[in-house]
Amino acid sequence: MARKPQTPSTPAEHSPALDNALRDHQPGAGQADYATEPGNSGETHQDVQQGGPAAYLTDNFGHRLADNQNSLKAGERGPALLEDFILREKIFHFDHERIPERIVHARGSGAHGVFEVTKAIPELTKAGLFQEVGKTCPVFVRFSTVAGGAGSVDTPRDVRGFAVKFYTEEGNWDLVGNNIPVFFIQDAIKFPDLVHSVKMEADRGYPQAASAHDTFWDFVGLMPESINMIMWAMSDRAIPRTLRTMEGFGVHTFRLVNAKGEGHFVKFHWKPVQGLESLIWDEAVKIAGADPDFHRRDLFEAIERGAFPAWDLGVQVFDEAFAAKQPYDVLDATKLVPEEDVPVQIVGRMTLNRNVDNFFAETEQVAFLPSNVLPGIDFSNDPLLQGRLFSYLDTQKSRLGTTNFHQIPVNAPKCPFHNMQRDGLMQTLVPTGRANYEPNSLNEAGEDSGPRASPETGFTSFRENGECNDPTEKVRVRAELFADHYSQAALFFHSQTQSEQAHIASALVFELSKVSLDHVRARVLSRLRNVDETLAQRVADGLAVDLPEKAPAARKPVAMKPSDALSIQKQAKNTFEGRKVGILFAEGSDKATIDTLKQGIEKAGGAVVLVAPKVGGIAVKGGTLKADGQLDGTPSVMFDAVASVLMPEAAAKLAQQGAAVQWFMDAYGHCKTIAHCPGTQVILDKAGVEKDEGVVPNEDLLKVGPVRHFAREPKVRALA
Repeated sequence: MARKPQTPSTPAEHSPALDNALRDHQPGAGQADYATEPGNSGETHQDVQQGGPAAYLTDNFGHRLADNQNSLKAGERGPALLEDFILREKIFHFDHERIPERIVHARGSGAHGVFEVTKAIPELTKAGLFQEVGKTCPVFVRFSTVAGGAGSVDTPRDVRGFAVKFYTEEGNWDLVGNNIPVFFIQDAIKFPDLVHSVKMEADRGYPQAASAHDTFWDFVGLMPESINMIMWAMSDRAIPRTLRTMEGFGVHTFRLVNAKGEGHFVKFHWKPVQGLESLIWDEAVKIAGADPDFHRRDLFEAIERGAFPAWDLGVQVFDEAFAAKQPYDVLDATKLVPEEDVPVQIVGRMTLNRNVDNFFAETEQVAFLPSNVLPGIDFSNDPLLQGRLFSYLDTQKSRLGTTNFHQIPVNAPKCPFHNMQRDGLMQTLVPTGRANYEPNSLNEAGEDSGPRASPETGFTSFRENGECNDPTEKVRVRAELFADHYSQAALFFHSQTQSEQAHIASALVFELSKVSLDHVRARVLSRLRNVDETLAQRVADGLAVDLPEKAPAARKPVAMKPSDALSIQKQAKNTFEGRKVGILFAEGSDKATIDTLKQGIEKAGGAVVLVAPKVGGIAVKGGTLKADGQLDGTPSVMFDAVASVLMPEAAAKLAQQGAAVQWFMDAYGHCKTIAHCPGTQVILDKAGVEKDEGVVPNEDLLKVGPVRHFAREPKVRALA
């Protein structure tokens, strides 16, 4: 239902705190007449019409803004300028909106581990970490959801943060990324607007941890640059099966610089050793109800049992000549470099092998900074990255309360650090002497004069103008190729399998069905027509609305060759490594059969959870057996595959219990492998489980594996 216009209150109705000059400046105190026009890259500008109501957009000190869409850059493709007080104030205020919880990425899970170099790359970077094979360093990793608060659930449809802190001999390197290689926006000045739109709506405080609501899709419809990310966010990438089976990406284009001062562009990738795997939407919803801590628990338990999660670190390295030939701009964070064009070189492996000792002290207090890089790793002029370099350092002061947050153990480097910075709230170090400035000559009087800069081994920025930028201009515009918002969105969609495409269409139908504003839905559909006409039509049909006219594209899309690397199903691994199998049993079940199944799964690298109607010792053929989980509280959504060992009498009794029928119904509906004994057939029949390549006798479980059988999906759910 559309909102009703609200009548402004009289001064007497306001709090006394507003009975001063500030009342006229409250957000919403005035509404301007405005014209909507596209910018040079297709971004939406809504500008005041002169002569209308005086509701000008200003900064906090009353200065009118001429452009709220672009940060100030040194040239069209240049770095953001520190003098941009609009960008700094906007992000500064945004960074301090909430305390003490993180504004985004509030709900996270962390673990310690080790990183080992498997391929030295001294020809690409002078970073000491990558100079020799076998070099290691400790790491701390924090995975997170983005939109929800700390008390939300683990399995919403959302981007996942993937932040890694390397404790190297040259200082900390923080690779702060996501499980999706692209992002919603091109310029950091839009980050507060993006997050405000996707967070709980300001007047009602809901929905929590969900993008399926008016304000988010209103923003998306007005920001065509977000469409590529929308394809990813509506795909199964946004509902990972576990934290252990999702990829990670540095998102931005960085630079590697070698000892000769030669630079190359680089994009960072984390490839899960256990393979990519996702949830089905219905499964994600049911897991949220059954276990809101599903991902956090899975990571903790995997490490506890010694099934250490691991990821290979890969790099895509390319030069300015390659970048100049592409139909997209490599400085645009809404774009990726296809792996078929620039293969990913694996240079190391990260293994998580220790859980945190204290969740608050480590997982909650860890502070990542994209500005933490090593000599030999540098930034590009990506305008989203440039804003992040300011934002993260600023926000730690608000969240952790002190400029000395670097002294918290999880944040402190594991190499020596010395500087002239002193004092501040919660100072725990005790610097001695009076050398808190430099240059100084106190050593000439026999005093400690403190540390000094190191031109030979210290961090130096890459000096060449390899990004073809004219630094003599100060402009608020976007580079020419930033205007192509649809080519890579189409690339992603066309790279998916048929079932993955159906999942994207169905996700869009679900999300847009929660939007109450007709014009917002229509605008999004008009954008989708630039991605794929059949996709737009499927979504329109799913909503029972007419397909609107195609939105004009700021730049004509180009056809790009599909990439198998973008599909989860095309990369799926048929392995028990890191997978969890639930085995249902009851009174009279054959213990020998259960033991054989369990031993086979564990030998193949999997984990087994025994499920029964009761958790105490149950009399079975061959002795007694204790369950790990009770049937009502351990649904099949918790497992990657299921099996059952039941006597006919026990099965007939369980067939009268909804939890048992639902256990198999869900496993079948979620396209999982179901192994069973003949006695279970009575429950399978009641659950509507039909025999297919994934419904097999127990003895075939190891041969079939814990894979998804998506050919079954049209039988069990209606997809867009």
